Amino acid sequence: MTGRAETISMIGAGLNGPLLALGLIKRGFRVDIYERRPDMRRIRISAGRSINLALSTRGIYALSEAGLWNDLRSITIPMKGRMMHSATSELTFQPYGKDEAEVIHSIARAELNIALMNAAEQQGAKIHFQQRCTGIDLKTGTLQLRGERAGDDRTSDTSVVIGCDGSASAIRSEMLKLSRFNFSQQYLDYGYKELTIPAGPDGKHVLETNALHIWPRGNYMLIALPNVDGTFGCILFLPFEGSDSFAQLTTNSAVTKFFQARFPDAIRVMPDLAHNFFANPTGAMVTIKCSPWHVAGRALLLGDAAHAIVPFFGQGINCGFEDCSSLLELLDRRGAEWERVFSEFETARKVNTDAIADLAVENFVEMRDRVADPRFLFRKKVELVLEAKYPQLFVPKYAMVTFHRVPYATALKRGQVQDQILTELCDPIAHVEDLDWNKAERLIRSQLPPLELVS
Repeated sequence: MTGRAETISMIGAGLNGPLLALGLIKRGFRVDIYERRPDMRRIRISAGRSINLALSTRGIYALSEAGLWNDLRSITIPMKGRMMHSATSELTFQPYGKDEAEVIHSIARAELNIALMNAAEQQGAKIHFQQRCTGIDLKTGTLQLRGERAGDDRTSDTSVVIGCDGSASAIRSEMLKLSRFNFSQQYLDYGYKELTIPAGPDGKHVLETNALHIWPRGNYMLIALPNVDGTFGCILFLPFEGSDSFAQLTTNSAVTKFFQARFPDAIRVMPDLAHNFFANPTGAMVTIKCSPWHVAGRALLLGDAAHAIVPFFGQGINCGFEDCSSLLELLDRRGAEWERVFSEFETARKVNTDAIADLAVENFVEMRDRVADPRFLFRKKVELVLEAKYPQLFVPKYAMVTFHRVPYATALKRGQVQDQILTELCDPIAHVEDLDWNKAERLIRSQLPPLELVS
């Protein structure tokens, strides 16, 4: 495809847009990106939902294909596991994987976004800031744009439009007007608040550096991810309404008392908690599913525009980047037969994005309450023992999703089978030494076919 003169218009200069632009430019296309926000490299603005991201195998693969991962590693911190903080400030470390290689990488969203925009522009992408997409003529591909500063309206004719404009996608809004367009959105009854744990006096982390910190409290939780500057990006997940909810935290004293009672070791390292709490908005979390993702060969939805998920498996960014990898691989196989490429892309991806959406909601329950359950922790130990003995057969669900590029739908289905196997093996015993290996052998070999692991 080298030398093609076709211009691809992309809506959204968040994370997926610039990354996909790099792949398209490499294949000979010109790329224009329209972004409603100002340039965050020049004006300090919010980077969007979640101040930290957890990069894992799928996202790292996409960044490696773009030639960016080696440079980006310097602004990430590897997290080897979860550090659990009990209500009495006791610490318990739960490793993510079976060895030191199985880690996830904490990175600040803004830093990653800036690096991706810089790389895209260096390769020739044109990013048009403060240009809001207000609509699209799906019959012709003509974009309607509004300048956010002057309020001027204009149009842009393009042959292909890719909507990377997030869960409130303007491109998807136009598709909603089509007949037989399927759309569902499901909000959690929980909101989130971004907070910060500052660096210590020496500029170092005041908590364990190489861990994702979790304060599980039954039906809510606080988490913290490390930044390279010694700070932690924190997120409080709390119901909107009820006795322990955002509705009750309306004053400085209420916030302080709540944290003193629920997160005593956290508040000791959050000197500006009350100010921080009220300076940041309370966000909502939504799961979005829709179909179709494309209109002929003219328009395509990608990332959160097609399949927004809640953040509890750390896969939002990784899933979006895997979208980019999948689309580019199809383009290499099919060429610029856009209608065919878009159709095959949706067929390949939708079953998997639906699966990770369900897994993310499921993992919320695990993170907020089950991680503190001794029986749950025992099952995790048994999981690792079974994985060690049957490495191509019994792979923990978390590992399939996070440390391999096993299709999400496969991870969901195998995970359900493995959960049932674990129940049968673990319910009668209290110690790993008492595991019935004959029963394990029979269950695993009869129910789990060999798994192709791609990392």
